[in-house]
Amino acid sequence: MELRGVRRQYGRGSGAVHALRGIDLALPRGSFTAVMGPSGSGKSTFLQCAAGLDRPTAGSVRLGGTEITGMNENKLTALRRSRLGFVFQAFNLLPSLTVEHNVLLPMRLAGRRPDREAAARVLAQVGLEAHARRRPGQLSGGQQQRVAIARALVTQPDVVFADEPTGALDTGTAAEVLTLLRQAVNDLSATVVMVTHDPTAASYADRVLFLADGAITDRLVRPTADQVAARMTALTARTRPAAPHPMAGAAA
Repeated sequence: MELRGVRRQYGRGSGAVHALRGIDLALPRGSFTAVMGPSGSGKSTFLQCAAGLDRPTAGSVRLGGTEITGMNENKLTALRRSRLGFVFQAFNLLPSLTVEHNVLLPMRLAGRRPDREAAARVLAQVGLEAHARRRPGQLSGGQQQRVAIARALVTQPDVVFADEPTGALDTGTAAEVLTLLRQAVNDLSATVVMVTHDPTAASYADRVLFLADGAITDRLVRPTADQVAARMTALTARTRPAAPHPMAGAAA
């Protein structure tokens, strides 16, 4: 996936909000990239534009050599269903469907014949092959997120987008989920892009990109959690509005 000069502006004139200010980025196949930044830095907009869920105001997004920026909505929807995978903080599983049918859902939505062998294979990869007939409500939060990862991988997508995938999980369960994403990169050559606020989660990635005010301002390669936390602390300090001088009101 490549982003070239990607900008996203909401509104016009003096009230315009520049959510992205010219993102240039190449995401190689078989890589794990974490995206971090203070609140309002543009993380969510970045993910939405990269995944074709939102249209950039300017610039281009290419997926495996395919320009997706100018695609109509029907073609974009078909592309997302066949070539992209998504993992969300809230799992987004359908409670009325079994685990197996939840995993097979992307195939059904893409108009493909459900491949039960593929579902069994990815469920085995996430350690849930014995739970195929259960429903999400019968599983723990960590198990539900594993199902979501299996669902994201079943179509062998070009890119898996993970939006705060460990935000609703305890520390131990989060580590299991992150290890699965790491294994998807190492063993399946998946490309994972993860938005997170957690330095420990980011340390599972090959590199961490730091966003501030809609631009990539820093990056780390093969970071430790402590290195990520230190960069985030420094970045937040730089982007926080300065406090008014205590005598400013008296002077006025």
